[in-house]
Amino acid sequence: MSLLPIQEIAAKLDLPAEAVMPYGKYKAKIDTAALGNRLSKTQGKLVLVTAITPTKAGEGKTTTSIGLADGMAKIGQKAMLCLREPSLGPVFGIKGGATGGGKASIGPKDDIDLHFTGDFHALTSSINLISAVVENSLYQGNPLRIDPNRIVWKRALDMNDRSLRAITVAENDPKGIPHPSEFVITVASEMMAIYCLAASPEDFLERLKKIIVAYDVDGKALTVADFKVSHAVMRLMRDAFYPNLVQTLEHNPCFVQGGPFANIAHGCNSLIATKTALRLAPIVITEAGFGADLGAEKFLDIKCQVGGLRPDACVMVATIRALKMHGGVAFEDLAEENVEALLRGVPNLERHVENIKKFGLPVVVAINQFPTDTEKELDALFAWCASKGYRCAINSSFLNGGEGAAELAKIVKDMLENEPSNYHPIYDRKEPVYEKIERICKEIYGASGVEYSDKARAQIAEYEALGFGDAFVCMAKTPLSFTDSPKVLGAPKDFQIHVREVNLASGSNFLIPLTGTIFTMPGLPKVPLAQEMEEEPWN
Repeated sequence: MSLLPIQEIAAKLDLPAEAVMPYGKYKAKIDTAALGNRLSKTQGKLVLVTAITPTKAGEGKTTTSIGLADGMAKIGQKAMLCLREPSLGPVFGIKGGATGGGKASIGPKDDIDLHFTGDFHALTSSINLISAVVENSLYQGNPLRIDPNRIVWKRALDMNDRSLRAITVAENDPKGIPHPSEFVITVASEMMAIYCLAASPEDFLERLKKIIVAYDVDGKALTVADFKVSHAVMRLMRDAFYPNLVQTLEHNPCFVQGGPFANIAHGCNSLIATKTALRLAPIVITEAGFGADLGAEKFLDIKCQVGGLRPDACVMVATIRALKMHGGVAFEDLAEENVEALLRGVPNLERHVENIKKFGLPVVVAINQFPTDTEKELDALFAWCASKGYRCAINSSFLNGGEGAAELAKIVKDMLENEPSNYHPIYDRKEPVYEKIERICKEIYGASGVEYSDKARAQIAEYEALGFGDAFVCMAKTPLSFTDSPKVLGAPKDFQIHVREVNLASGSNFLIPLTGTIFTMPGLPKVPLAQEMEEEPWN
């Protein structure tokens, strides 16, 4: 299906021409300041799409989100989509792009998956500009008395490259001071977090200035403001604050802006895009990364509290293959029919649904259908959902486009009209740090307790002394399990979460407990997708 010129998509939202900044024929940035009275005085309904604990290939939240938006159009309901921008790490690593799949996709696909409108380039350049200025200050006589072993700002690269997790800088410079450093993937950087949590460019600037980048020899925190580089960053970031408008294959509008990972960051698209969409459409559909224990929890506990959002409903994506995996089937055998394993795996789905209910949201289970799913398996899952009182629908939008999600759209529309949301976060950020961490681990993961390393306890004490005791908590944990070990599947109980260290994101105002062996710079698999592309045409 061919795409329409982006001006025609903008016209569906009644956007004035002066607000539409085309980037080629099929994508544009939207100048929100030029929207004026085109923004509704009332806010639309907000629908969150999340998922059960996924397989390593993902379970189709983006596909379901896109299909649901197209399904809404099929039943005559206006709606808009808000998604994250893909990172080049998974594009060339394991999962591939992040534009949906089959007939439930957004376009132009290659543009969105790769350079798009330059937002990630602006972020990566800004992150590394700060590093360069900090290192230059150290080199040029060190007027701020930086402790070279306590430079906490990390360089970034939007690529999976495990070799950059630990490096030494200034090693062969006779005037330099060699010291350890590291890279994170761009989507795990605090810069990405504040980009997606900022309510405006001005809010971003204030958050930027507060970022702690190093400590001096006396232990005093040094921020971006101390290095007088914030306005240079704003010049790099200027155009990145405009939401990117694209379209589904069925020509329905979609904002794509921001892209933090949910296992090592907060996993949601930009607040600017979401809040703008809520004033342009009566229903807005958005997703949060990985499973509901990560992306949905952070969406509901962090993004919604920061942005004053009150979500109205939740779609829980489940797949037959993931449930069989949680029932003990090896990844390579998931295509084979196995009703018994499916029913052994449903406790994972149940825990995720019940967790969302703890936030006060009505939930519908969306079965993202694969060609290998059998009637016996689908019937068994529908029967189990009925026994639990869960509303359920098949999403076949990958093969059938919006028609394949029309039934799901009808259920979501009915929920929005007849099942009021009683949204509330799972914790109050004014609670003590340990209580917030343990609330998430016990209430959402099902853990019996949390174990902290001595380093983690010392870091928490330091951050509390700096005044960050009331910060949000952004857990860094494997997406493949409720536990901190990717090997433990299903819905385990009576386990410990192990917090080995805690990072501070002062500009975004959250603490990041790192659990298990989670890394902020992922690595590539043995055969990355980049190499599999060798046999495909590149143009």
